[in-house]
Amino acid sequence: MADDEIDCDRALIELYEFLDGELTIERRERIELHLHGCQHCFASYDFEQELRFVVRSRLQMEVPPSLIERITRLLEHEARYIDQPGQG
Repeated sequence: MADDEIDCDRALIELYEFLDGELTIERRERIELHLHGCQHCFASYDFEQELRFVVRSRLQMEVPPSLIERITRLLEHEARYIDQPGQG
């Protein structure tokens, strides 16, 4: 294996960092290269990516406008308290 190649074990270990966008550009390119050439690792990547999409779509919920207004008022109140001289 060449110095710039990555094996399946390393690709799968770094898969979550890859999906989270936490790798350096160089490391990301190496993982992408491996995924394009390895059907097994690409299947794992595809599964994890789809799973994240499903979970994210299921977790989205509508927040009632009254709750947004209440939180906004509380944050504005706290901001005024913090901004007062001699406080904090």
